[in-house]
Amino acid sequence: MSEHEKQTLGFQAEVKQLLQLMIHSLYSNKEIFLRELISNASDAADKLRFEAINNASLFENDADLKIKVSFDKEARTITIADNGIGMTRDEAVLHLGTIAKSGTKEFFGKLSGDQQKDAAMIGQFGVGFYSGFIVADKITVESRRAGTSAAEGVRWESAGEGDFSVEAIDKADRGTSITLHLREGEDEFLSSWKLKSVIRTYSDHISLPILMQKEEWDEEKKAQVLKDELETVNQASALWARSKSDITPEQYEEFYKHVSHDFQAPLTYTHNRVEGRSEYTQLLFIPSRAPFDMWDRNKRGGIKLYVKRVFIMDDAEQLMPVYLRFVKGVIDSNDLPLNVSREILQESRDIKAIREGSTKRVLGMLEELANADEQEKKDKYATFWTEFGQVLKEGIGEDATNKERLAKLLRFASTHNDSDAQTVSLADYLSRAKEGQDKIYYVTADSYIAAKNSPHLEIFRKKGVEVLLLTDRVDEWMLSFLTDFEGKELASVAKGDLDLGKLEDEAEKKQHEATETEFKDLVEKMKTALADKAKDVRVTFRLTDSPACLVADENELSGNLVRMLKAAGQAAPESKPILEVNPDHPLVQRLKYEEAKFADWSHILFDQAMLAEGGTLVDPAAFVKRLNEMLLSK
Repeated sequence: MSEHEKQTLGFQAEVKQLLQLMIHSLYSNKEIFLRELISNASDAADKLRFEAINNASLFENDADLKIKVSFDKEARTITIADNGIGMTRDEAVLHLGTIAKSGTKEFFGKLSGDQQKDAAMIGQFGVGFYSGFIVADKITVESRRAGTSAAEGVRWESAGEGDFSVEAIDKADRGTSITLHLREGEDEFLSSWKLKSVIRTYSDHISLPILMQKEEWDEEKKAQVLKDELETVNQASALWARSKSDITPEQYEEFYKHVSHDFQAPLTYTHNRVEGRSEYTQLLFIPSRAPFDMWDRNKRGGIKLYVKRVFIMDDAEQLMPVYLRFVKGVIDSNDLPLNVSREILQESRDIKAIREGSTKRVLGMLEELANADEQEKKDKYATFWTEFGQVLKEGIGEDATNKERLAKLLRFASTHNDSDAQTVSLADYLSRAKEGQDKIYYVTADSYIAAKNSPHLEIFRKKGVEVLLLTDRVDEWMLSFLTDFEGKELASVAKGDLDLGKLEDEAEKKQHEATETEFKDLVEKMKTALADKAKDVRVTFRLTDSPACLVADENELSGNLVRMLKAAGQAAPESKPILEVNPDHPLVQRLKYEEAKFADWSHILFDQAMLAEGGTLVDPAAFVKRLNEMLLSK
């Protein structure tokens, strides 16, 4: 079949799934269809303006970019038309029939079936064009790409079910018109007043003029009638270019939804004009929840780049470090060339200055929330940390310039609290430090329960010393860069010799020396018995209840990190742990007089210690056999 004939094609499976979810989940907020379609029309105009920088003929003697919204009561249709970049037939099939977006599988996997929660995720995914099906049972799209002939227009049509049709048409003017054939019961949108109200609420910030037919009162008909004259419904100026005093919080919120496709309000935002060697305007937002593809580090950033109000590119990743990839917004430079490319951005000194300035501005926003006295701001930072804390931790290793600022923003769970909530800052920890305490103590584990119940904490509980409980996967990596805070060393309670410094008195130290001497022979026998498992065996005073624990040497990877690397299929350096035994525990005391089963008891203590820290036994069957024999022995 020739591509010029009408063809019926099937939607991609994900599109069909998205349509069903969206129509049902977003119906209570159906007005957003107009915002989404106008936003797409604005993007199409931005793309034309950018391409026309190097090819002015694309304007086709019509450089006055605009969006027109109209309706037909009799036909029960609404049409949103633009004279932007337009689409070819292949582009229409690609953009309107498939979801060409990374993370699509993960997105659908995270949907819960809860319409309210799913609505927020669907918004972040970006429903765009498909939102029209919330109010329409059929959509007709007619488009022609700028720079092509009138005969190369395309008509795309679908009832939003399993398929769509596409055919060639003659279209004199470039751009795209989208006609929505309304469902029964949606006639409220067939009104100038209603459409203008929605546009002014959701799309007032659009920098292009949004045009509608004027209305006037007809005395004879006793009704409002449409005139042939058009009027601009919105302010039609770039919101970020306006004075902050002229912009309401609601306008900022709607602009955020425009650039992010999120349905929820942002957590906070900053709007600034920066002057100096590099001049630019920044309007940056922090979302109130993490997007579904947050952990895709290859995903481009969420910043739109403009040069002197001219759109240059979406997702300009060079404008924000990777660990701040959740930030959304706009940066408008007065210094960059209009024909700037991604390659030029990588080398630009101006871009480096913008990146550094914007990074500091975002950190400033977070500091304002984190250090606030007002409960509302404190709650906002708690929300931020829950959603984005693990991503922010990446900055400790990636941004040496701002490492100290980032360290103050970190939050952890700790033994000071009885919950897994990460609310303790390093400054909080130091404010509660014991007299003479010269370290910040922490333990790492793969879960809060494992960390809280770690045998390594026993001596710290006895002495009332707080320990941070680190359970995020990024923590082990972060700790290789965060070695101290305000002059205090960060020390793992599960690595190296336990040195409590001034937290131990002289009498305790002398008692420890005497005990080590008393158990010297026992320790040597255990070293021999466990030569294939343990790097060393020694007496410990970090335990009060458990018989034994495993520790890593000071300069070796922790057991938790080794397990994480292996679980991820990565090679981990082979090293044996150190077994530390509690001389006051009855099992260890018994070993002093055990002869026949000494090796078996030693292996059981080692295996128990491995299990207690969340490790996996090399030979679990041998452990079970030994334990059963011990239980049955008299």
